[in-house]
Amino acid sequence: MNLATWPVRVGAFIVDYIPAWLLFGIGAGVGRNDDGTLGPIYFVFSLLGFGYIVYNRWILGGKGQSLGKKALGLYLVKEQTGQPIGAGMAFLRDIAHVVDSIICYIGWLFPLWDAKKQTLGDKIVGTVVTKA
Repeated sequence: MNLATWPVRVGAFIVDYIPAWLLFGIGAGVGRNDDGTLGPIYFVFSLLGFGYIVYNRWILGGKGQSLGKKALGLYLVKEQTGQPIGAGMAFLRDIAHVVDSIICYIGWLFPLWDAKKQTLGDKIVGTVVTKA
């Protein structure tokens, strides 16, 4: 199995989230009412951003390639089988990434020294990221 390096994984993560960050940012920037409260435009853009994450990270990611992984030639697979993990497991993997952040974000750096190049979240759900 040809495992993905940390810098390439970071690149895929950034590509994955740029559209969501833009949608959330636009909503926050133009979605306030005159009195400073959040208006309907904010909620529309927030829903669009969340919908993009659901589609890209969980549905496409569960099939093996989010847009970022596809752009950089990476695949998300189950360590034991080498097969895509499905949308439910992709969702759980993103939830497991909370552990990567809890310990001062050290879990996100694990692929730099881990033999299987896994984050702690990957270890929890049993996934690896491979190169095409």
